Amino acid sequence: MITYMLDTNICIYAMNNKPQKVRKKLIQHQKNVCISNITLAELLYGAEKSANRDKAWYAVNAFTENLLILDYDVMAATYTAKIRATLERKGMPIGSYDTMIAGHALSQNIILVTNNQKEFNRVNGLQLDNWI
Repeated sequence: MITYMLDTNICIYAMNNKPQKVRKKLIQHQKNVCISNITLAELLYGAEKSANRDKAWYAVNAFTENLLILDYDVMAATYTAKIRATLERKGMPIGSYDTMIAGHALSQNIILVTNNQKEFNRVNGLQLDNWI
């Protein structure tokens, strides 16, 4: 059963093995972890603009090859729309990709693991954990 969805920053910490406790947590929960394909897009974007593109692409592929990657679907889009509208009404929006990742995690009723709790705490009902 999938329990955790990793945010992009947690993936980067795990890929760099800094801090090491992130990689340890990932190994500990490896059967219960996924990422959104939105997170994958962010990781690939980072690789594409890297000074060492080939090495960065390889690192992303190596990191994600054994991870479950969930497709962003209609339910995730619905949650995202509600989150975005709610946060805009309150005058406290978060970034577009963060909104999509939050909507995806909420739609799956799974915990989002992030080191960006300041933004994600604005999303009502979103369960958060921080492995840092």
